[in-house]
Amino acid sequence: MHGLHLTADLYQCTGHERYMLDADAIAQLCRDQTAVSGLTLVDDRWVKFPPYEGQPGGVTGTVLLAESHLAIHTWPETGSVTIDVYVCNFSDDNSGKARQLMEGVIDAFAPKRVLRQQLMRGDISMATASDDAAVDCLPESETHWVQEQLTPHSRFGYRATACEKVQTPFQQLELLETPQFGKVLRIDGRFMTSEKEEFFYHEALVHPAAMAHPAPRKALILGGGDGGAAEELLKHPSIERVVLAELDEAVVKFSRENLQAVHHGALDDERVHVSIGDGMALVDGTDERFDLAFMDLTDPDTPASALYASESLARMKRVLAPGGALVLHLGSPVFHGDQVAELARSLREQFAVVRCYGLYIPLYGAYWGLAVASDCLDPVQLTAQEVAQRIKQRKVRGLQYYNEQTHGGLFALPGYYRDLVAPQ
Repeated sequence: MHGLHLTADLYQCTGHERYMLDADAIAQLCRDQTAVSGLTLVDDRWVKFPPYEGQPGGVTGTVLLAESHLAIHTWPETGSVTIDVYVCNFSDDNSGKARQLMEGVIDAFAPKRVLRQQLMRGDISMATASDDAAVDCLPESETHWVQEQLTPHSRFGYRATACEKVQTPFQQLELLETPQFGKVLRIDGRFMTSEKEEFFYHEALVHPAAMAHPAPRKALILGGGDGGAAEELLKHPSIERVVLAELDEAVVKFSRENLQAVHHGALDDERVHVSIGDGMALVDGTDERFDLAFMDLTDPDTPASALYASESLARMKRVLAPGGALVLHLGSPVFHGDQVAELARSLREQFAVVRCYGLYIPLYGAYWGLAVASDCLDPVQLTAQEVAQRIKQRKVRGLQYYNEQTHGGLFALPGYYRDLVAPQ
């Protein structure tokens, strides 16, 4: 046995609703795309499920191929679809045909987000380094390209080995070993953090606001289970308490075991209180007020999307102490322009001072946007001389990205980004 196994999870599908609800339409789509790809249809079978609790039923189906199979299931209530394509490559290499079939079907559903995975089955040594789909999981001795899709038209990736995968009740965690960045954590197919370049994101997330604050004592982090943001906060001697509200306990456990080079023991520092559970429930239930609050979450187009809504930002503002600030990442102004602009607009609805900033983050493959939001704290007002003085006074050490020059540079926006987030 030797073959290529492709899967795709489609989210927020915007294609015609018949491809979510109509078994005959989906069947015809798959027959047509099978013919276009050059694979051989043997038979197919489709089932339309009845409505359930007021929601329309989805469709499940399988196309039997001479080369193996195509399977689909739709969830119209969430706009999601799963697709599975397997082809045998025993006598001929059908990999290109399999990918063409997969992409043809995906295009019809027009998803806003796609999570692609790939598994070489059988004699994996026959896989080539030119294969450009994202892998699922590899034997420790094998190397392959692991990729992430930024938009339906762009993706990036790295060579990776020694993959470990954990499925939690909330998400899928992967540990990869890369020549470029060492150990890398992915969540649901998206690169989150790495040993060798995490300082780009974590230092930029934490220090612009923390350095602008005269003496931050308490901080809240929503997410941040890798411990990188907490580690940066603890470099400020005035910090007495950091509450890290992480939904998924497995992320903290995974990071303690594998990502010491990211958190440097911060997850077990006596000043850090790890709270496992719904971060917003903690926000709504606490009387504690924080000088700094950070939303160190997965991207706004993931299951964390509700936390970026305007009402959620208002709830975050409620837990800020006088003079406090909220910090979050916005996505890439290059690849997620509409999302970045909308988040900037939502922040301005809640806060008097909103300062967007950005930097290139290697692991994310793009120039990335962040923002500091407050009713009075303005990091732009801090001069390079003042930053240098505070770094020295606070004895903040171990900085690899942030300094008195990069502080101002982070807020010096390129014209297209400045126009994107300008008040309307």
